[in-house]
Amino acid sequence: QVQLVESGGGSVQAGGSLRLSCAASGVTLSRYCMGWFRQAPGKEREAVAVIASDGSTSYADSVKGRFTISQDNAKNTLHLQMNSLIPEDTGEYYCAGGVRPGYVCRAYAVKWYAMNYWGKGTLVTISS
Repeated sequence: QVQLVESGGGSVQAGGSLRLSCAASGVTLSRYCMGWFRQAPGKEREAVAVIASDGSTSYADSVKGRFTISQDNAKNTLHLQMNSLIPEDTGEYYCAGGVRPGYVCRAYAVKWYAMNYWGKGTLVTISS
């Protein structure tokens, strides 16, 4: 049984940083397309950072240069380092993995409904 458990969310002021983690069990992260998705109130869930099985990464334009996705294969854990946070980064952040056939493992292309495995999310709130 696949389990993805996020941690690291919280409330910070604009300009601050947070590091999200996603601990996985029942699946080897390095074998799959993995990503972080964000859902702001009233908006559709969107990919913010994605890492493919070959280690290549991609980011939504809104977070490029500020967010970094990485993987600790020894601990089977996915991370998202978020710097220079802005209020627009507020939302529920989800770890997801296993893109379905026909979808490209890139942040600009992968949709939330294309992912097979999901965590329950961690809330990030950025105040101005």
